[in-house]
Amino acid sequence: MGEAQQFVANIDWATPTWDLFIILFFVVAGLLYGLSLGRDRIVVILVSIYMAMAVATTAPYIGELNAQIGIQNVFVFQISAFLVAFIALFLLLSRSALLKTIAVGDAQGSWWQVLVFSILHVGLLVSITLSFLPPEAAEGLSPLTRQMFASEGARFGWIIAPIILMVLLRTDNKKKFKYDM
Repeated sequence: MGEAQQFVANIDWATPTWDLFIILFFVVAGLLYGLSLGRDRIVVILVSIYMAMAVATTAPYIGELNAQIGIQNVFVFQISAFLVAFIALFLLLSRSALLKTIAVGDAQGSWWQVLVFSILHVGLLVSITLSFLPPEAAEGLSPLTRQMFASEGARFGWIIAPIILMVLLRTDNKKKFKYDM
């Protein structure tokens, strides 16, 4: 908590830093973006993020492809591959049976579920994106940002927390599939 107070006290609005951009993105996107989507669509986005992360981190020959394209920094190519895979997977999955499978009753969900899923979604997205940065670039971030998003423990927390929440908030699908006989 002391680091958060120190971070807020040291904000210089005249010369914003990447840390300020990351924190503002986290707060604004977590609140506005998530509330506009609804719980079920955020869950589809979370699944898309996990799949894109798997693709971007395990894609073979990514270094060779990066060299052929001519991008000097591999992390730029990895972030780009992750974002392209994420967007493509989200578009495919949102039109698939996945959304129909997870949608139960009110697709929007209660406001607190949407808010929590939204915060976890944006935190996961920021943490994964920062994980592609080289260590020296991550060292340039403030201690608060590193602790919240870029450390190994934080990354693990952002990856596991949405899964735990999905398990805890699962709904009884048996009610959804009643057949009249």
